[in-house]
Amino acid sequence: MTHARTVADLRSSFDRGVTKPLAWRLGQLRALRRMLTERSAVFEDALLSDLAKNPTESQIAELGFVVGEIDHTLKRLRRWLRPQRVAVPGALMPARASTILEPVGVVLIIAPWNYPVQLLLAPLVGALAAGNAVVLKPSELAPATSAAMARLIPEYLDRRAVAVVEGGVDETTDLLAQRFDHIFYTGNGRVGRIVAAAAVENLTPVTLELGGKSPVYVDGTVDIAAAARRIAWGKFMNAGQTCVAPDYVLVDRAIAPRLADALRDAVRELYGDAPAQSPDYGRIVNDRQFERLTGMLGSGTAAVGGDHDAATRYLAPTVLTGVAPDSPVMAEEIFGPILPILPVDGLDEAIRIIRAGDKPLALYAFTSDARARRRILTETSSGAVGFGVPAAHLAVAGLPFGGVGESGAGAYHGERSLRTFSHEKAVLSKSLAPDTLALIYPPYTEGKDRFARGLLRKLG
Repeated sequence: MTHARTVADLRSSFDRGVTKPLAWRLGQLRALRRMLTERSAVFEDALLSDLAKNPTESQIAELGFVVGEIDHTLKRLRRWLRPQRVAVPGALMPARASTILEPVGVVLIIAPWNYPVQLLLAPLVGALAAGNAVVLKPSELAPATSAAMARLIPEYLDRRAVAVVEGGVDETTDLLAQRFDHIFYTGNGRVGRIVAAAAVENLTPVTLELGGKSPVYVDGTVDIAAAARRIAWGKFMNAGQTCVAPDYVLVDRAIAPRLADALRDAVRELYGDAPAQSPDYGRIVNDRQFERLTGMLGSGTAAVGGDHDAATRYLAPTVLTGVAPDSPVMAEEIFGPILPILPVDGLDEAIRIIRAGDKPLALYAFTSDARARRRILTETSSGAVGFGVPAAHLAVAGLPFGGVGESGAGAYHGERSLRTFSHEKAVLSKSLAPDTLALIYPPYTEGKDRFARGLLRKLG
């Protein structure tokens, strides 16, 4: 089935100006907010079905997150859309220059399965705020959430300008064959390359929110128990299926055993003595991911956890020690509840290991040493850095969220989302009289030559 008709209908709505008025944009954002609050129970049930996600966690990391993004945007959208004055060189005066934001047109948002509400709807906030028509492609690997989106979005949002397309590889492939004005993809690098290659055919700009092995560095200057609680929380929420979750820990060798013990205590605090019985701990999304993850358990010794059950796709919060840098668990993004600990001989070795890999989506450090913090900021490259806390930078709407290199291209959240889905148009206005440009019109004379050379020096 081709979705050319869907895209054509949305483009017709955009061309007729349906999506451009500020009142329409604000109305759609408010309607999206109503959907999330009035139908929150529907989405909580869907997330519980797809990922065994606790309703409270669904509110914090999915529904409430998007509501917060909407509220932040509603309060500031008028100001963000005001034309921005730009200085005009004296040689062009009198004139006025400014930039304005205009919607790009019809955009495609492709979401992953791990946060199927947040990662579909948070980009939608920016696309609607910018005045675009949108095709939403939820993940087929979160089928209950996908079905809820397909049913409820047409009830709340303008069907002329927002469409939901469900399905798998065939549907996504067909969508990528259509002409869009921007494609926003969240997922892994392999599919990200496919999306980017398809976008090239129509010279379509892309935002790629990918992942990578986000490292953690811990030294002896911090409270190890407090650091372990933060690391365990960031790693094991959503059963580790989080793109910004700590992927592995580099810890000063002298305190590595203490950190492993503290992580054991932290897991017990968060999920009890039997995480399999905890209503707060999720499950692996499908059998393929479960088999991939359990295949990594042999990369070290399970100092914490390690038990698993294929029938329920339960994999315990696991901490591995004795992990070699070239072991399978270090070869790719883990994207699950397995946390390798690698002892290092100080910050120099930690930085060498981090720089030897691809640039991560996030880097976390637990150190109170100001010099160590400066070195981490200046000697490594990552999408974001978090000192003392993992993952929480997503909740700061004023911070851009995105990767660098293998971990992604482009960013969003807050005003950055609006700009991601907008074109910044340059505008110059100069009256016809007095015609100061007469000084540079042909025919060129000796006097005009002197003036032009002097003008170039001033402009330089």
